[in-house]
Amino acid sequence: LKFIFGPCAVPALDLVDQRSVTRLRSPSGRTLYQVLGSSGKLYTCYSSCHYCTCPAFEFAVLQKSESLLCKHILAVYLSQAMGACQELSVSEEQLTNILLAEEEDEG
Repeated sequence: LKFIFGPCAVPALDLVDQRSVTRLRSPSGRTLYQVLGSSGKLYTCYSSCHYCTCPAFEFAVLQKSESLLCKHILAVYLSQAMGACQELSVSEEQLTNILLAEEEDEG
């Protein structure tokens, strides 16, 4: 994994080991992932469009094109493959509020 994904592989595996990945699912079937980062901050990841709200994703992936993903997205993919995601059912309103809060943080 380290050969393919570089320096984010080991930290991503640590996040999976710590069960830091939670899949939020609404009654309509919409899903998103939240990853509790090593800094204690909660990041929202969208595996369907390969996006994370962390600064490392914005800098290394979007601005510099130095990496394909951040450790949070890799942790989402690994936890999906290993069946290690925590599951949380949320209402449509709760999911919308999470998405709006992320938009306000970025704007």
